[in-house]
Amino acid sequence: MSHDVLQAVRDLQFVDIARAELLLWRFFEEELGLGVREVKLTPKPTSLNSFNGVLTLRDGARRFFKTHTEAHTIIGEYYHAQTLADAGYPVIQPVFVSTEVGKQMLLYEVIEDIAVFDYAWQVECGVIDDWQSLREAQAFADDTLLAIYRRTLREQHDSSQAPIHQLFYHRIVGGRLDSFYAGQSLLLPDVGEVAWEDLAQWQWTINGQEYNQSLDALLAQARQRLYPQRFRLAVVGHGDAHNGNVFFNSDTRRLTYFDPAFAGYHDPLLDLVKPLFHNVFAMWMYFPREIATGLAIRCDLQGQRSVVTHNFKLPAIRQMFWESKIERVLKPLLQDLKRRDLLAADWRETFKLALLCCPLLTMNLADRVRFSPEIALLGLCMSVEMGAESNGTRSLLDTTLDTLLS
Repeated sequence: MSHDVLQAVRDLQFVDIARAELLLWRFFEEELGLGVREVKLTPKPTSLNSFNGVLTLRDGARRFFKTHTEAHTIIGEYYHAQTLADAGYPVIQPVFVSTEVGKQMLLYEVIEDIAVFDYAWQVECGVIDDWQSLREAQAFADDTLLAIYRRTLREQHDSSQAPIHQLFYHRIVGGRLDSFYAGQSLLLPDVGEVAWEDLAQWQWTINGQEYNQSLDALLAQARQRLYPQRFRLAVVGHGDAHNGNVFFNSDTRRLTYFDPAFAGYHDPLLDLVKPLFHNVFAMWMYFPREIATGLAIRCDLQGQRSVVTHNFKLPAIRQMFWESKIERVLKPLLQDLKRRDLLAADWRETFKLALLCCPLLTMNLADRVRFSPEIALLGLCMSVEMGAESNGTRSLLDTTLDTLLS
């Protein structure tokens, strides 16, 4: 029952915040036994499957709270802040932890630093011009991350209970894929309304990049390659280190992690998927209306091939995040694994299929309230580009992956 309450709060925070705060006040009082004077939600664009805010206890103390909740959860959420800290992550430790599924909640001392997500968006919008300090902080954080991966890398026999799989495999097989798209239709520019079952059979050409694998075929491959027990390597990883879960202190020029809902021992390539996609490509997901104002996108349906042209480009701040994570973490990690004969033969396909889950299964592209036809089409293009191999003109992702082991 409390699980339903948390999901209701998550959804209501954007449409009826007063009701959401009342539900949450009751939850803190009745389910967690906390004496609460006031609850204030702070809805953020990153709160796609979560919510956060500040509560004031009856003794006047203030606490920052955050939880992650979504329908069709299969693996329980575990909060491994101490595991991260022991491995060397600069992680904010909670002062209160509830790990019971349906009552999952973290309370922290009030956090004064700015989330990297907010800082980077201000850079992207031209509010901040000089972001050298963030570049330095990101470089230091990525060098530290690689060192942690190297220090904690181990082989494991059973990874099936690693919480990170909730973000990938279990979103495909656990109900989310069907609840988003089965029996639904998407409204797309120049094409009109298209049933998901038809759209999922399309092949794609996107800005000259030709893709011959349909979304349906990619998802079938993902069910096999993302199966949790296939993963035999593990590092201590945050699991969900997108910029909404990382804080920036401009004085120390350092980044700090928090919200370890998916932390633990899991595959290092899976650990990199969320930050690589969400910190680089996903602003259309968080700010669909703002991105739509500058987006020109067209679709010409030729039989079962969708030919799309668009003008979406990565701003310099997104390129910085991409280059830092690729050059400082992914490239040396892959080279290490290859040198030690630990790199799976299908690492590239598996990595890309995990990336596919980010644009396709974080939010519902068929949601016409949230996403305009143009943004929905852009999201589909991103899904294809992440999961499939491009022919002819190479995508940014494929061009990058081509060079990592050379």
